[in-house]
Amino acid sequence: MNSSSLGFLNVSIVGRNRDSFSTAVAKNVIVVALGLIINYINGTLIHTFRKHQIFYINPRYTLFIHLVVNDMIQLNSTISLFVFSYIFYKINVSLCCFIILCSVFTTLNTPINLAVMAVECFIAICLPLRHAELCTIQRIYILIGWMWTLSAVVTMPDVFIILATEPIELFYSTIVCSKDNLFRHPVILEKRDVSYIIYLIFVWLTLLFTYFKIFLAVKSAKSVKSGNGDAKKAKHTILLHSFQLLLCMLTYVSHTINKALYNWFPQHFTHALFMSYIIVQILPRFVSPIVYGLRDTTFRQHLKKYQMCSVTKSKHQTMACSEDY
Repeated sequence: MNSSSLGFLNVSIVGRNRDSFSTAVAKNVIVVALGLIINYINGTLIHTFRKHQIFYINPRYTLFIHLVVNDMIQLNSTISLFVFSYIFYKINVSLCCFIILCSVFTTLNTPINLAVMAVECFIAICLPLRHAELCTIQRIYILIGWMWTLSAVVTMPDVFIILATEPIELFYSTIVCSKDNLFRHPVILEKRDVSYIIYLIFVWLTLLFTYFKIFLAVKSAKSVKSGNGDAKKAKHTILLHSFQLLLCMLTYVSHTINKALYNWFPQHFTHALFMSYIIVQILPRFVSPIVYGLRDTTFRQHLKKYQMCSVTKSKHQTMACSEDY
């Protein structure tokens, strides 16, 4: 997947149009600063999740926190490669392979996680009497395990193809670390395109089906105010998931985007590529905290309580705010 190469694709043209030292420092400071901010926000969400039993016994929040952790791994992987591309230019192939695999695994997990969350919303609204039976914590953990297994099934054959077609010395050498440089066998490229199409078709059909069913529930629940409100909220949540998926899809077409940027801005390609990296890799990581961390009433209340306790503890070190949880 091109997600792992987008953030540091500038290294492919570094010989022709390398950033000045001040520009390189500025870009890396911006990327690292944004990464630290997002990691802090997500870390706060994870801490709030762990401190309250109401969250980790709820399948909806368990799926959400898995998406947050998944986003953190993906973000840190792409930022690491972005920084490495400026500091080292070339890195060890084994390290490059490990980081790219982390990025690809998490990128593949994201659409499936969104689809599962949409199905959970559908069951909660359209099959409320069976929600407790169908959406148990144990089943959610099993689904999460299947997400990672499916990502491994799709991705690991690429590694085996490299092992079969490339000399073992390759893994002891250094390269400009990008997925296209490492996984360049024609079979890998064809398999990747097919698997991406299947992934996206499956996820979009799932989102459309759940949205349509919940939309019908909104229309049929007019006589029940509370149910109508829950259905409307679920419908809006599915729309937000669709927006998240649209942002994620930019990753799948990043190679095409990069080619277009090079044709449109040949003299300022590195700057255009940097803005593309911010939009495709950084911006989507802000969406997940908004969907549940700020928009969800229950999560927002506990998050505010945690923040108030953090401020109080910083002013009065002797107060044990954790006792209030």
